[in-house]
Amino acid sequence: MRIKCKKSDLSEGISIVSKAVSNKTTMPILQCILIEATGGRIKLIANDLELGIETYIEGTVIEEGKIALEAKFFSDIVRKLPESDINIETNSDYKTTVYCEKTKAVVPCRSGEDFSYLPDIEKEKSIVISQMTLRDIIRQTIFSISDNENTRLMTGELFEVKNNKLSVVSLDGHRISIRNVELKGDNPDIKVVVPGKTLQEISKILSGGIDDEVSIFFSDNNILFEFDDTRIVSRLLEGEYFKISQMLSIDHKIVVRSDKRELMSVIDRASIFIQETDKKPIVVSVKNDNNMYIRVDTNLGSLNEELEIEKEGEEIIIGFNPKFLMDALRVIDDDKVSIYMYDSKSPCIIKNPEETYFYIILPININTSVY
Repeated sequence: MRIKCKKSDLSEGISIVSKAVSNKTTMPILQCILIEATGGRIKLIANDLELGIETYIEGTVIEEGKIALEAKFFSDIVRKLPESDINIETNSDYKTTVYCEKTKAVVPCRSGEDFSYLPDIEKEKSIVISQMTLRDIIRQTIFSISDNENTRLMTGELFEVKNNKLSVVSLDGHRISIRNVELKGDNPDIKVVVPGKTLQEISKILSGGIDDEVSIFFSDNNILFEFDDTRIVSRLLEGEYFKISQMLSIDHKIVVRSDKRELMSVIDRASIFIQETDKKPIVVSVKNDNNMYIRVDTNLGSLNEELEIEKEGEEIIIGFNPKFLMDALRVIDDDKVSIYMYDSKSPCIIKNPEETYFYIILPININTSVY
């Protein structure tokens, strides 16, 4: 194999596919990137058998072929080369020579014949959305997945298409995040659980705007994302996802509307007094004077602050993990937020009038008589 390309193009391609390189494996081939030069195009592939990524880069194919290179070592070499054209040659002894200006580097490689290609995905069921929308959906839900492999379904996100609307749901046992997006055209009903790792890596790769589309294809066991010159295939998580419809229909007795930035600032200040090992809540009191009172009392000290709000309904005293509130508020793009509450033991819901997002947060039990 002999190819020629710009360092910047090769570096970008390596950066994209490296997200599917296995870090923990007894199979050395899974720690490699495959470079395949055929049909006048240069393709890079990585595949850890759960997640596979392939992308094309600009360049010239002088002699067709394919070779597998240890991903981290090859990436380090390319990153430290001059900003210039790179020539790569391989021989029958599984040696790869990289030329760049006055640099000549010889590195070991493996046969490309042993590499696992991405599986073929049937393209019967699919949806199309903008890259920016998918990136936003992931950003606004991914923080609610669990990192506990014992609750494997919670480590992924539900992608459900019904009545031409995509709903994406994540939960970790303490909170639920939901994003709803209207789709164009006529779309099939779909219900799958996508691994959180896959979505996190996709969000790092997506760079397009509202007019740049990504096609998503669904099969029984896999999901395929296609955009630009890149294909990403991931296994789906097996099992029936949790039923959350009852949570969405919770009644409320109190509605609080607040400036988002002001509310975040108060919670952020209160969080300073809470150590990670404390698991102390912030206490939120909503009175009839159109003020919200936020209080925290720990071994480090205490803070009391009031915030002007708009309020409908009764008074309430309720405790929350401040991190859960901040995680939701950070990803909401609205200037004002509405919080719906029932009582001190029921979840609160943060949502907008159009219900394009829901954030459901369980409270922490507190002795309300003390406050």
